[in-house]
Amino acid sequence: MKSTGPRKRKPSLLLRFARQWDIQLMVWPALVLIFIFAYLPMYGVLMAFQDYNIFGGMSESPWVGFKHFRMFFNAPEFGEVMRNTIVLSLLKFVIGFPAPILLALMLNEVRHMLFKRVVQTVSYLPHFLSWVIVAGFVMSLLSTDNGSVNIMLERIHLIDEPIHFLALPEYFWGIIVATGVWKEIGFASIVYLAAIAGIDPHLYEAASMDGASKFKQMFLITLPSIMPVVIIFMILAIGNLLSAGFEDILLLGTNPVLRDVADVIDTYVYRIGIQNSRYSYAAAVGLFKAVISVGLLTLANYLARRSGNSLW
Repeated sequence: MKSTGPRKRKPSLLLRFARQWDIQLMVWPALVLIFIFAYLPMYGVLMAFQDYNIFGGMSESPWVGFKHFRMFFNAPEFGEVMRNTIVLSLLKFVIGFPAPILLALMLNEVRHMLFKRVVQTVSYLPHFLSWVIVAGFVMSLLSTDNGSVNIMLERIHLIDEPIHFLALPEYFWGIIVATGVWKEIGFASIVYLAAIAGIDPHLYEAASMDGASKFKQMFLITLPSIMPVVIIFMILAIGNLLSAGFEDILLLGTNPVLRDVADVIDTYVYRIGIQNSRYSYAAAVGLFKAVISVGLLTLANYLARRSGNSLW
């Protein structure tokens, strides 16, 4: 039997750190910032289990256990807030998640490079606009006083008088979802376009020689090739299902008439915690949302692991 000789000992962790000092020098500042701004503030979740006193601080605030969680579950607005959050989140997921994939697939088929670049630039430019600017733009567009949408609908005789879109609950969810898709579709498609660019062009040539149409090539080559990226983004999207939005809803849902359809967990926490100074109650609601989000993320990752693509 041939001897393989003594096994080489794996270098110690400290030695590996010493050999990679230049790389560690770049990584550690980021880790320190994450620890300071992401992990240290987690100490504040203890407030959810206290009757927090802003003057006494957390050390002098009495512990009350799950009192604030029970208050939230028994609150008269609990069902309404959860309904709005879940429905808006699902609408944004069902419509907003596949939208950038479809845009990337369509742009990939465009052969006129100048037109392709113009469409890309125009589509991802709204991402860099703040929600304050976007909300002002939407309000102006839907205004009853010289709003472009109302003027167009009146010109083509679909309505007789202007519609106050931002004061009617039945239009609010559609406006929020459409505005979010318009703002983020171009920027989100960049990742998918990068994944498509990495596909071996010989696959398309072979499929074309076999008589496959562009439509078949898209479904048999492009989509399966970018599926690992799609699954990763889907896991993250499922983990954020309870994040129905904050800035967009806060800015566009200012009308009190829209409270029944615009109040989601994030705006509810802001209204109760910041405006009404019920810090412990708001912390409990926020912690409830965080726990459910982590559970959804873990479940989505577990299911995705069966396909061989997961975050961990």
